Amino acid sequence: MEVTKEKIWYVLQFCFDKGENASQAAEIVNDVYGPDTVTANYAQFWFRRFHSGNFSVKDAPRIGRPVIKNVNKIMEMIEMGQHVSSRSIGQELKIDHKTVLNYMLKAGFKKKLDVWVPHELTQKT
Repeated sequence: MEVTKEKIWYVLQFCFDKGENASQAAEIVNDVYGPDTVTANYAQFWFRRFHSGNFSVKDAPRIGRPVIKNVNKIMEMIEMGQHVSSRSIGQELKIDHKTVLNYMLKAGFKKKLDVWVPHELTQKT
């Protein structure tokens, strides 16, 4: 049986409506879907939301820069000059240089001799 986070949220809401406390709800979820599916703290987080009147079990929209835009900009900067540093890219895009490094690694690039190269090229040499 596939367990999605939305399904868990609905079960937690059901337990809340039924009058269970968060620990009991976590225990019920874990009995049905397997141990360690939900922690008591996770259930308490959702119960606080329900107590405040927020019964929406939809993901809230996230704020921040979209990842795709940053990846495209980073790739453009790398293509323009492969000797550019992650710090200078981060300063220009106003993001942390570690984020730039993570994007580059996920995109399959690796820094070799101060030049960003596709990962498959680094394996052949």
